Order: sequence, then structure tokens, then C-alpha cells
Amino acid sequence: MATTGIGIIGCGRVAEHHCDAIKRADHLRLIAVCDLVEERRSEMAGTFGCAGYANYHEMLRNEPDISLVAIITPSGAHSEHAMDVVEQHGKSVIVEKPTFLIPEQVAAAYRAAREKSADVFPVFQNRYNKAVRRVKSAIERGELGEVRIISLRLRWCRPQRYYDLAPWRGTFSHDGGALTNQGIHHVDLLRHLGGELDSVNATMRTLGAEIEVEDTVVATMRFANGAVGNLEVTTAARPDDFEASLSIVGSKGLAQIGGVAVNELQIFTPAPEECDAHSEDFSGLEGRGKVYGYGHRSLYEDIAAHIHQDTPFPVSEKDCWSTLKLLHSFYRSDEIGDWVGVFDDGASNRLGRRNDTLAAMYRTERPVTDA
Repeated sequence: MATTGIGIIGCGRVAEHHCDAIKRADHLRLIAVCDLVEERRSEMAGTFGCAGYANYHEMLRNEPDISLVAIITPSGAHSEHAMDVVEQHGKSVIVEKPTFLIPEQVAAAYRAAREKSADVFPVFQNRYNKAVRRVKSAIERGELGEVRIISLRLRWCRPQRYYDLAPWRGTFSHDGGALTNQGIHHVDLLRHLGGELDSVNATMRTLGAEIEVEDTVVATMRFANGAVGNLEVTTAARPDDFEASLSIVGSKGLAQIGGVAVNELQIFTPAPEECDAHSEDFSGLEGRGKVYGYGHRSLYEDIAAHIHQDTPFPVSEKDCWSTLKLLHSFYRSDEIGDWVGVFDDGASNRLGRRNDTLAAMYRTERPVTDA
């Protein structure tokens, strides 16, 4: 079976998990990494035995065996970088969370990919956690009965020094706040486990850092199937990351997923004895890597299966778009101070807003020889 060559753009915090997952996957090969910061790209290239580039256009010109590119740049740059890679180079893309900052960018990326016979692979690695998979299965098989209440709680710590690491952090144009950066995976799990939401009512505050975006969100939610829910997401907890939990009250039972990154099946009334077998220990992952878990490994296995066996990738365009619409609905609700429909027309007037100065800092110009 053929091997797919992969390049990575962006050597930040989560890039190492991508590199490790690629190395472990069958029929995938890491060919090169790219980052504007020489120290970061050199260290990663040395660690994983691949080439390093400062310009991704040069990387894709010089490495013709790359057919798939992982976009792991600041969130607000995802759209520009993904569109460049697809439209100018005809390559498929893997796009880290939150995929894009504006729902319309989803449609544009998928449309461009179809025109180039390429693929877009969104990253929602928490769907692969053992606890999440078991609860998903229980809902589909009716073990919990009708879903009545879903509660989401994320209590993590991101002090001022975290936001001071780079100018894009803590901005609406290139980062988004606690809900967009840290909470996006858990927002996605609301839909993944509970079905589509109908409307939300959210309040956002900035309590623990001097940034323009929110670090705290509290919201109530109504699901299309009649269930209700509540959400608490904060990065103002101190002094560490404490939990990312999600509980489901059903007509037949209760499921609670907890741990630092929805990695432990803590309560499962249909079969309490299964909790240990469907829990994972992320504590061995270095530093804050424990909040990423092991899901990237399964993600790349699914990507390889799609490319080499034509197996459908589990996250569709509509799935990706719907999660971003839900994300924007929380911001829209806070902006008007009232309930909003998740699938109403329009988007937040803050999240993903234009900032040309920041955009230029992370833009890689195409070399003249490529023109």
C-alpha cells in the first residue's frame, strides 16, 4: 500500500502530538515541518528526523511527495493558510481546532478542496477518548434512554504569562477566548453526544487576565430534541487545570465523563463496572500535553483509512460547520444579552474580526520563483 507524505505548518504546542501520531500511523510519513521561528522548526525537525522550512510555499515546492498538510498555526490564520495550500498547491489539509473562526470559511475551504480533488480533515480529537466513545455508543443504543439534561464544565488555568507568549493570543481576530481556544472541543461534544442545539443564552466575562477576549462563559442551552443544558467554561481557575467534565442525565440512567480532559468515565449507571475500562490516564503526557490526550493517534488512523481505503472520515463538512455555528451562537447571545437561535443567520461581530497587522505577522509570502 502506498505511503502518504505529510507536511506540517506551525510548530507550536500541539504540533508534537501530530508528529508523534504520524510516526505511529501506518502508510503515513512525516516529510517536513515549517515555522517562522527557526529554533522551533529546527528542534522539531531534529526530533522527528524530517526537513525544516521557514516558508511553506518553498516546502511544498521542494517536497513534491507531500500531498497532505497539517495547519497548526494561530486560529485566525487557519483559513488563509488552508486556502493557500489547497488553491495554490492542490494539497489536502488537516486543520487544527477550532478549524476556522468564521462559519463561512468552512464552506469556502470545502468548496476549494472539491475543485482540487482534495480533502479537508477537521481536528476534534476528544471524540476519540474511550469515555466519549462509550457514552456515544450508549446514547445510540438507548442505554441511557431519552437525553434530558447535559452539563458541561471546564475549569482550566491560563494566566497572563500564557497570553503574553505571542501577540495573537487573547485576540478576537486570531485566537478567541476560553470558549474558542480551550472549550471548542467540549462545545463540539455537546453536539456529538446530545444532538443539535436549538438556542443558547450566554454571559461572558474576562476575570483572570488582561485580554480582549473572554476567559469565562456561563450559559444555558436548549436542544432540538427537547433536552436542556448548562455550560461553564473558564480559564480563570487557579493555580492549575482541574477538570473538563460532561454529564448526561437520561430517562434510564446517568453518564458522567470527567478528568482533566474528558478522559475518565466516572459514572455510568447502565454498567458501573465498565468505568475503569473506558477511562484513560493522560498524566504521563508531558506538561500541558495531558489536555490533548491520545486522540490525535486515532485521528491520523482515520485519515489514513480515508485516503488508502476510501473509508468515510467521521467529521463531515456539515458537522464542522454546525459546531462553528454553535460556537458563534454563544458569542452572539452575549453580544445582544438574550437567547439566540443556533442556526439563525449571521455571526458574531467579534470572533474572527479582521486584523491586518496581526495577519501580516503570520503570513508567508509566495516566493517570486513560484509566481
